[in-house]
Amino acid sequence: MIPAVLIAGTHSGVGKTTVTLGIMAALRARGLIVQPFKVGPDFIDPSHHTAICGRHSHNLDPFMMGADGVRRCFFGALQGADVAVVEGVMGLYDGMDASETGSSAQVAKILDIPVLLVINVHGMSRSAAAMEKGFATYDPGVRLAGTILNRVGSSRHIAMLKGCMQRPIFGTLPRDRELEMKSRHLGLVMGFEKQHDLELLAAFLEEHACIDDILSLAPIPSLAIEGSAPQESTVKIGVARDEAFCFYYQENLRELERHGAELVFFSPMHEDLPPVDGLYIGGGYPELHAAELEAAPATRQIKKASTDGMPIYGECGGLMYLGCSLDSDERSFKMAGALPGATIMTKKLQALGYMEADVVGPNPLARVGRTVRGHEFHYSRFVPERDARFAYSLLRGKGIQDGRDGLVEHSTMGGYLHAHFYSCDIFPFIETCKAYKRR
Repeated sequence: MIPAVLIAGTHSGVGKTTVTLGIMAALRARGLIVQPFKVGPDFIDPSHHTAICGRHSHNLDPFMMGADGVRRCFFGALQGADVAVVEGVMGLYDGMDASETGSSAQVAKILDIPVLLVINVHGMSRSAAAMEKGFATYDPGVRLAGTILNRVGSSRHIAMLKGCMQRPIFGTLPRDRELEMKSRHLGLVMGFEKQHDLELLAAFLEEHACIDDILSLAPIPSLAIEGSAPQESTVKIGVARDEAFCFYYQENLRELERHGAELVFFSPMHEDLPPVDGLYIGGGYPELHAAELEAAPATRQIKKASTDGMPIYGECGGLMYLGCSLDSDERSFKMAGALPGATIMTKKLQALGYMEADVVGPNPLARVGRTVRGHEFHYSRFVPERDARFAYSLLRGKGIQDGRDGLVEHSTMGGYLHAHFYSCDIFPFIETCKAYKRR
């Protein structure tokens, strides 16, 4: 049994990320082993969790993973942890479209863990109590343990709030400009790019929040999850990981290991392509490092490996890199040329949201007839050549072109879909890598 809590907000922008990071830092400062999680498909917040906690943060998303997948991921990651902290997404009850699917509330109910609601109380007093009551009674299945009040003013303001709030207050946080997170066009700065002042974060939450009370919330059982041990390695799969390629679901990497893959991490910008039997290139920011990627030897080596039939799977940034060129305001940069098409960067967001795709064509990742789920988020357009072949027919999402995604050439596939491997059987990818290894 270990304490667990989900930090939710009334809506986006109320400060739940800063609150969550502060709580994680405070718990770490006490010498506790903190297992972090993030509700939803986001890659950015988990990178900060990982930087602070020293343990990989895992995404929990019922749409992509299913309820059983959420439980499997959550309880499977708790081994060795003293406490679990889950950061919510958007507002507590905000899910896909007008449903609860994918919401923080749905995850809290699936896991039966208590929720702390972050409310931005700047400019209000009794109205905060009305918000608290509405969130507490909207869905009786959600265990709202109490609130954390952000951007409080004076001690008089705190006294007024405590006089009207009905549930326990676990923190009253004054505004602190030094703790605000800065944005960039695709989201927040990645965790490895920011040096967190852990002492400042921990001291801020220790001073203004009731950490002891958070640890006293009803604990959850640490359930044993069967079938989570990795198989003996049978293939080596290269994973591109550096400043340009940094968007990976931790559970995707674990799934590859469970199916017998030894993961070989390398930087396409700074290193040669290692001797591997397959390649996984995740999303990230290749447009910010296009000149370095263009000049890197690995870019040409990956083209040769693709032509040779190596199974290669790329997502979003990986798609952009595997194409022939990447066009930005600066100039056009040559990319790997493993896929027939070119990327054009845009100033306007092209797509954001969940994706669902039927697998309709041969590809190195998933069997024809399966359905794959994930999400997309991109400020670019990929323009394929006329005779391009696609593996995915989209049921939801925009993809590359005309409801299609998953561009295929040889045994290389790239698409805007960030797939969660719980939604598809990745056994075919492992088998394709084995076949390539035997050649």
